Amino acid sequence: MFVDRFTTPHSSVTRSIRKSPLSGRSVVVICRVFFCYTLTALYSPAASTPSPQSVESVEQTASEWVKARIETTRIETEWSTERQLLESTIGGLSERAQTLETKSDFLRAKTAKDREELATLDAIDKSSVSNLKAVEGRVNTMTTKLLRLRRSLPPRLSAALEMSYRSLAAPDLTVNERMQLTMTIITRCAQFNGVITSEKEVLDINGGDHPELLEVIYWGLGYGYALNRTTGQAWLGFPGSQGWQWEPHPEAVEAVKKLIAIHQDKADPDFVTAPARVSNISAEIATK
Repeated sequence: MFVDRFTTPHSSVTRSIRKSPLSGRSVVVICRVFFCYTLTALYSPAASTPSPQSVESVEQTASEWVKARIETTRIETEWSTERQLLESTIGGLSERAQTLETKSDFLRAKTAKDREELATLDAIDKSSVSNLKAVEGRVNTMTTKLLRLRRSLPPRLSAALEMSYRSLAAPDLTVNERMQLTMTIITRCAQFNGVITSEKEVLDINGGDHPELLEVIYWGLGYGYALNRTTGQAWLGFPGSQGWQWEPHPEAVEAVKKLIAIHQDKADPDFVTAPARVSNISAEIATK
């Protein structure tokens, strides 16, 4: 607080100045400006007798100016303090950003090889997916052909593959499961085609509702013979356009008996003339 350097009858202005938080120099300047303004107003020719309204207007103007100056000084002081804090914060953040950038560069250099390996694995994975789709397409094509082939298989082999064919026809199989079933059927067909099979078998050769127990001998997948010793009948079996077919051959009864006897080691090996029919199974299946 300071002591007024001039005397004025306007006590309200004096009190406002005394309560001001401004520095001494600022207040002195304010007082001098106010003093000069007051003298000019009091001693001017037009205002030799100042009216109360003009004095009050001067007091109000000076009071508002002092308040504005006080508020400006307060804002400048606060901004100066906050500016130092912000500058300090910006410096810390900049330093932290630089540190993080350095760490990022280090990690990029360190993981460059790993990222190259990942890119290679990703390319291999995409290639594997493409190959898998191609394999799946080939397996589906093979499955369709095998399902068509079943009708042309010897009845004994077709019955033995009942479960495999039933599973292969399921629509919700994975590629792995479908491939396993496909290989099972192909393997069993290859095994059957490599041997001569002779067993008694119940067959409905005439296509009616009277199956018969017959002696049957198969020469692989190509053809086979069926024999009914009671009725003295013989049939030649082969894969045809309608699947496996049995064709009657009464003249071949003795030849079929001899073939079965030789296979069962009940007769000496010998050349036997029997009817045969060579068919291209692949061509038959392809035309269906």
